[in-house]
Amino acid sequence: MTHYAQMMVRERIVVRVPREAPPISTPNHWKERKGPRCIAAQQLAGALPAEDGAVDIVLTGGKRVRARLAKACRQIYYYATFYIRPGSDGQICARRDPIRTRAGGTCEIERFRSLLPAR
Repeated sequence: MTHYAQMMVRERIVVRVPREAPPISTPNHWKERKGPRCIAAQQLAGALPAEDGAVDIVLTGGKRVRARLAKACRQIYYYATFYIRPGSDGQICARRDPIRTRAGGTCEIERFRSLLPAR
């Protein structure tokens, strides 16, 4: 008698993004430029609160991207961290992957904008 078994392995990745205080040498004003549609999850280094309806994401290497949210998401500013679940491609994409707050809410990312120091 032959016995068969089947096992399914599913991988679930959730990236915990810590909020951090900006370094003292960081410029206070930024110019927004057209940004990418997606960001590789492995490039995320941290996040900073920005103006209402936006979060600045710090990437490895020091570059910054502003995540413009579809609507005001005040709950994101109350906790020290939030979560983003990348897609199966390892990317975090605007209009696809929401930011999840520790309170359980979601904030839709409308678009990413590249940030350059203002002179």
